[in-house]
Amino acid sequence: MTAKWEKTEKNLGVLEVEVAAERVSAALDKAFNKVAKTLNVPGFRKGKVPRSIFEARFGIESLYNDAIDILLPEAYSEAIDETDIFPVDRPEIEIEQFEKGQPFKFKAKVTVKPEVKLGEYKGVEVPVSAVEVSEEDINSELERLQQRHAELSVIEEGAAENGDTVSIDFEGFVDGEAFEGGQAERYSLELGSNSFIPGFEDQVVGMATGDFKDVTVTFPETYHATELAGKEAVFKVKLHEIKRKNLPALDDEFAKDVSEFDTLDEFKADLKQQIASRKENEVKAAKEAAAVEKAAENAEIEIPDAMVNSETENMVRDFDNRLRQQGMNLEMYTSFSGQTTDDLKEQMKEEAAKRVRNNLVLEQIAKEENIEVSEDEVSAELEKMASQFQRSAEEVRSILAANGSLASLSEEIKLRKTIDLLVDNSKEVEAVAEKAE
Repeated sequence: MTAKWEKTEKNLGVLEVEVAAERVSAALDKAFNKVAKTLNVPGFRKGKVPRSIFEARFGIESLYNDAIDILLPEAYSEAIDETDIFPVDRPEIEIEQFEKGQPFKFKAKVTVKPEVKLGEYKGVEVPVSAVEVSEEDINSELERLQQRHAELSVIEEGAAENGDTVSIDFEGFVDGEAFEGGQAERYSLELGSNSFIPGFEDQVVGMATGDFKDVTVTFPETYHATELAGKEAVFKVKLHEIKRKNLPALDDEFAKDVSEFDTLDEFKADLKQQIASRKENEVKAAKEAAAVEKAAENAEIEIPDAMVNSETENMVRDFDNRLRQQGMNLEMYTSFSGQTTDDLKEQMKEEAAKRVRNNLVLEQIAKEENIEVSEDEVSAELEKMASQFQRSAEEVRSILAANGSLASLSEEIKLRKTIDLLVDNSKEVEAVAEKAE
């Protein structure tokens, strides 16, 4: 096989490939064997028709599409390796020649990973700030823990308030007609969570158990269901039950319930250390982010849209996974928020472009600095993961190897080492706190 790569534009080029006639014959044989298994020809048992009879009846050309499907992917992959290019999008394939006894010729229009021209990446300025833990920080953490350990109790009398969880029936109408997906019974809704159409929860506040109410809202113009977008709707709501959070008292008993300490003072001292550690990590992360972003800003690079689109898709998938961990999914989120998946992608596109740019620059710096990852470093990372997941390091290695993630782990370690190099060679400047007006 021969392959020739020629750049036509900055990140575009044409890959010309020629595959030997012998491999064409082998692909035709595989295509025939595949077709013959399911073929019914009078006078022959299923799958037993001779090749000569098949070709006489159907023609050798009837095998060409299947043979191309067999041969093209492996030929394209080999051509990529031979020409040492890095495609970042699906190629546009043009078949130039495919017939029995002749070489297979095709062209592939390919978008490749862009070239990166590095600017200054050593000596960039990064922020540094003192780590201080205030009494307010500790109180905020205690309040968060109070909320998490609060008990819900049924309110027999009184009106629903923000923060309460209500059980409601509702049915929605537009122009007097009920619409699909606009009804539910005994639905549990936390008021103030902003999980419903804007204005809905505000109007449930003030209702008492057993109350009926017409709640009037307007669907956002960007609502995912186009037939409802921008329209006014009336929801007939019945409130069945109100549950309110009872916050536990901040005392020694509370400390015993939520921690390993016997007194609240001991627990607060430990919280102070935890918060300090978290803030130190935040300062470290801010320094790393600044070093990477400034190195990326100083580089010259033209990023293909395909790479940004691919990263955006990854971000949407990650967002969907996080929603599922919270008992939701992307479909539910778009339904409640009135946004479409395309809206989310548009919002994420700028961050996706930034991530792609940063990663490309880090990869180029790693090449310039000859940063490599040793087997000992991979093994050490596997040991950490094994401890985290309570498995042996060999088990973790086997799992990563099976799903093709072992190479990704090595790349991740390389990127971290590259970021460390940037931070180690940066100049620290005191971070300026923003003053409230």
